[in-house]
Order: sequence, then structure tokens, then C-alpha cells
Amino acid sequence: MSRTAFFTIRALTGLALTIAACSPSSQGEAVVDTATNATHSDVAATAPDVRETPEPGTQAETGSTLAARLSAIDVAVKQWENAGTIAAAHRAAETARNLVVGPNGPYYGDGDKDGTIAGANTEGLLPGVAGQSGLASANRNACVERDVLGGSWADPARRWNTAKTAITNWSKTSNTFPSLPSHPQRIVGWSTLTLASDDLATAREYGGHARIHIDVANKAASNCKSG
Repeated sequence: MSRTAFFTIRALTGLALTIAACSPSSQGEAVVDTATNATHSDVAATAPDVRETPEPGTQAETGSTLAARLSAIDVAVKQWENAGTIAAAHRAAETARNLVVGPNGPYYGDGDKDGTIAGANTEGLLPGVAGQSGLASANRNACVERDVLGGSWADPARRWNTAKTAITNWSKTSNTFPSLPSHPQRIVGWSTLTLASDDLATAREYGGHARIHIDVANKAASNCKSG
């Protein structure tokens, strides 16, 4: 082969490589791959985790025995008195109230209007307005009779009407709740006041009052010393 032919072939080969390197399709694939990889990496590194996290207490056990129900109310009261937002305080107060009254009692339902019945259950701690059973009625001792039930429920409608009157008549200068012999009914009172308040400090204060009454109820069920 002549030197002229050899150099011509080399020139043509170099030109072909240059054209290939400058090809739009090759550049396009490289850009797409690079951009795709960068995008996936960026998303993985910077995109927030939008998976919904259940709120504390929303999956709490509501309890099907007296002891378990009191424990569930205790958990709700703890969340209530330590709430970081008014919404959390409302949710915890609603939970505690629903666990006490049950679906057959007054005030049961979505008290904070968030679309969910917190503390939903099928039987309240206390009897229903029309005399439906309550968990405390079937698990009574002398202390449960005195502190949880607060005496006879022969006329449950009257007992609940008395509680509702006390709640309606309550004021900062006239605490009507000590007139209620049932400590869980007093929790219903503090819950209802909390749900009507938009002030977190006030809501937490009311949760502190509820703490007193759930502690009395727990003691009545687990460490009764009557007399």
C-alpha cells in the first residue's frame, strides 16, 4: 500500500470517529442517562417522606374489661395533660370522654369535629342513658360502687341529666363538678370544657383535673380499701 493511500485511510477513520462522537443521538442518550440518574438520586436524597404517621394514641386499646378500660382512659388523660397542641388536647379529651360514656351515653361521638371518633367503643365505662350496661356495673366492689359508679344507677337518665346540668352550670368561679359522686363523670365534665376551649394551657390544666379523677378510679378498681 502506498503512503498516500495509508494517510487517506487514517484521515477517513479519524473523521468517522469525530462524526460519531458528535452525533446528536449519542449525546442525547448520554444526557438522558445522566439526567435520569441524577434525578433519581436527588429525589431519593431530598424528597420528604409523605407516608402518613398515625397520631399517638389513635390505635390505643379501648379495653373490654374494667381494668383495661380504666387503663385506656389513663393513657388518654396522660396525652391530654401533656398535649403539645390544642388539637392533640382535644383529641385526647374526646378519647377519654367517649371511653367513659360509650355509644349509649351523652356526648359520645366526634367531639373535636375532625372526622374521626377517637376512643370509639361498643360499651361505655358507665351505664347508658336508657340503662344499657357499663363495664363498671359488672365489675363492682365497694370502692367501684362509691368512686366509679358513684352510687345507684337505678335511674340512669337522671344520673346523666345531673351530670349535664353540672357541666352547663360550671364556671371559673363555681366548680360544680364535686357535686358528681362518680369520678368518671367528672372526667366527662373536664373533657367537655376542654373541647370547648381553644387555649392549650387551659386544656392542659383541665387534663390535670382529669388526672385526679382517673387516679381515684384506678385505685378503686385495683386497691379497694372501703370503710
